[in-house]
Amino acid sequence: MTTELPAKASLSQLRTRAKDLRKAVAKARPDAIARVRAHHPEYRGNAVDPGTFTLRDAQLTIAREHGMPSWPELMEKVASELVEGRELHRYFGVELNNETWDLMDQIDETSPLADQERLLYGAYAACLHWLEAGNEANHARGEYMIARAALRIGRAALGLEHAQRCLSLVLAHPTLMADWDEPFAREALARSLAATGSFEAARLELARATDLTAQVANPGDQEVLHRERAKGPWFGLHQ
Repeated sequence: MTTELPAKASLSQLRTRAKDLRKAVAKARPDAIARVRAHHPEYRGNAVDPGTFTLRDAQLTIAREHGMPSWPELMEKVASELVEGRELHRYFGVELNNETWDLMDQIDETSPLADQERLLYGAYAACLHWLEAGNEANHARGEYMIARAALRIGRAALGLEHAQRCLSLVLAHPTLMADWDEPFAREALARSLAATGSFEAARLELARATDLTAQVANPGDQEVLHRERAKGPWFGLHQ
């Protein structure tokens, strides 16, 4: 027997259920084992080994519970039919954000034009989805990513435009921002100013970013700021 999806099913909810099922099987819980044997095609009538049961197995089990042949098809169904538009925008915002940052270290202005466009357009697309699904903090972070992507492929003027927009959003909505948003915004602006030849202004922004980084409460967030700042290009600006 299959189970209908709840009216307000979400992608994150299904991912959590799959993780929970995997944990339950790992503990050899009888109810979890029974679910797997009832729905997973490889385990029907067979023993389930908790030690080899993977997250992918859990995802397939849940997909089959809901009458779908595979996990990707279940995801597509939820995205296209059951999830409200805001959740769909959030999903694509996260996916495009992650993909763009993965590409950031692989693509620069010497890369093929198609790769450069993929990087830049991915950053724009992520920001567009966050405009629909998030708030001004998400918008500012999208502007930061566009600025960094533009600078990676040699679009200095474009990078400056988006870095300035990022900082303006951060300063205009301080209650929505994390303590690391402003140092990130000023770091992007420092890069952009250096790329456009405004080295004195770039040094001032970098100094301000450094001071603000020292005030970030979480050491892990500070480490992320330092790690990103260590990456190029800095366009001749000495840090």
